[in-house]
Amino acid sequence: MRSYLLRRLLGMIVVVFLVLTIAFVLVRLAPGDPAALLLGPDATPSEVDALRVRLGLDRPILVQYLTFVMNALQGDLGRSLFFDQPVTQVLASRAEPTVLLALFSLIVALVIAAPVGIWAAYRRGSVLDQTSVTTAMLAASVPSFLTGLIFQRYLATDLGWFPVSGYGAAGAGFAERAWHLVLPSITLGITNSALILRFTRASMLDILGEDYVRTARAKGMTERRVVLRHALKNAGIPIITVVGLTFALLVSGAVVTERVFNLPGMGNLVVNAVLRRDYPVIQGTLIVVASLYVLVNLATDLLYLVVDKRVKY
Repeated sequence: MRSYLLRRLLGMIVVVFLVLTIAFVLVRLAPGDPAALLLGPDATPSEVDALRVRLGLDRPILVQYLTFVMNALQGDLGRSLFFDQPVTQVLASRAEPTVLLALFSLIVALVIAAPVGIWAAYRRGSVLDQTSVTTAMLAASVPSFLTGLIFQRYLATDLGWFPVSGYGAAGAGFAERAWHLVLPSITLGITNSALILRFTRASMLDILGEDYVRTARAKGMTERRVVLRHALKNAGIPIITVVGLTFALLVSGAVVTERVFNLPGMGNLVVNAVLRRDYPVIQGTLIVVASLYVLVNLATDLLYLVVDKRVKY
């Protein structure tokens, strides 16, 4: 186990370093001058040049890169050009809506996908099975922004059941902020439930056809115990894998939903940072998302040990 963890940690460091390098290069290939955007169209060339010197944008690219890497190794992701604050502070202030949205959306997806996927596999070929597969394909095909706009139109505007947008008033409590996340969470949860449902169904179908499942039934075990204790437990590894990846995707891919519902999360932040050419914020967001991916993958692999004691590393 120690050697496995050491290999994984070394692999994580390499991945994050590669993402750091790619992010640094890509943001500088984009057209536009951050100094000119910050000062506006009325700025003189001398003012733009002075700001470039102050921000360090006049230095050679290699020098900027080495400085960025050395600072990142010390936990310093730079200073936002637009907010004039450390990037870590800017990201921390926007992390809560995104993380809560991802968690709530994952819960919604699991509540929908897990029982339906298990029942569809148990009743393979039934009307419920065919309906669930068709509905999952439809849910995966409809863009989340369209689902969000439909919910806003009918559930928020017409019926008034949920807030239309926003994250609550300034200083709002957790309950109010969570209430503003209900509709976005349902939107993302429905979209992402399709993948979990299909994986759950496929994994359960494989296990339900195994010899030990037929043996358990032959011994007189109830169908509920056969399905939930024997089949579901052994089908858990593929399901855990897709759930972990779904959570990482929800954190990094909630940009459109955050824009539709005007949530002050990391998705909205990175879109605005791209428009403003705020290099440090873009780089910092990419590094954080990449680190989240590798950490979720590691946590998922470690969960295999809890689900199935036969797994060895």
